Amino acid sequence: MTGNDGSVFTIVQLSDLHCGTQFFLPNLLERAIAETNEVVPDVVIVSGDLTTHGFKDEYALAKRYLDMIECENVVVIPGNHDSRNVGYVHFEELFGDRNSVLRCNGVTIVAVDSTEPDLDNGQIGRGRYRWIEEQFAEPAGLRVFVLHHHLLPIPGTGRERNIVNDAGDALETLQRAGVDLVLGGHKHVPYAWQLEGIFIVNAGTVSSSRLRGNGRPCYNVVEVDGTHVDVWRKYPFHGQEKIIQFSTDTKTYEKYTARIEDEVTTR
Repeated sequence: MTGNDGSVFTIVQLSDLHCGTQFFLPNLLERAIAETNEVVPDVVIVSGDLTTHGFKDEYALAKRYLDMIECENVVVIPGNHDSRNVGYVHFEELFGDRNSVLRCNGVTIVAVDSTEPDLDNGQIGRGRYRWIEEQFAEPAGLRVFVLHHHLLPIPGTGRERNIVNDAGDALETLQRAGVDLVLGGHKHVPYAWQLEGIFIVNAGTVSSSRLRGNGRPCYNVVEVDGTHVDVWRKYPFHGQEKIIQFSTDTKTYEKYTARIEDEVTTR
């Protein structure tokens, strides 16, 4: 796996933009996109909740921002907020299919719509399990699965009602498919789990002030160098910290406590 510059393969994950309400922080989204363009990633993943109510004008605003991303490969899925008020119609008009597959330089990314119209909870759906396994069947150095909802409970999110309804069966499907990394969003709390050789990384919100506890707006950067993977949490305007590193070969890993590092000294 090699990136655009022939070295590290880089994925930027933005999540939970929530364009269009009083809680939306446009300066943070603009900064995150500018930082993303500076990184020159191979892939940008937007893991849902582009809007707050699924309204057309909110979608149009999100589209204007995402059009600022200077990356050839942008993967976008809807979140539960985007599926409100028949918002999935606007999603398809502006962003295309709600489920997609991207193969790029030895990396396979399968992204699915886990939402249900007007419901906060979601599901993958047993009708898609075989399709998911088929997409991951081809040889790949890294297999990435993307959904909006949680596959595992996330600490600091209160009463957990937001894992997908079929989380157990979905996890078994991903394990059979040889998935290495799962990327999600939803409750605005970043976290990382390891389960049976699958690394599950949740993103916070990149541009909303709806935060839990002492959370801060942030987004993720995944760097892949051969079988070694580093996942960084970046704060618009305010540096970064490594949250987990792992090997896709041995499945060994190390997690890190929250400690913001100066971007100038660590990059």
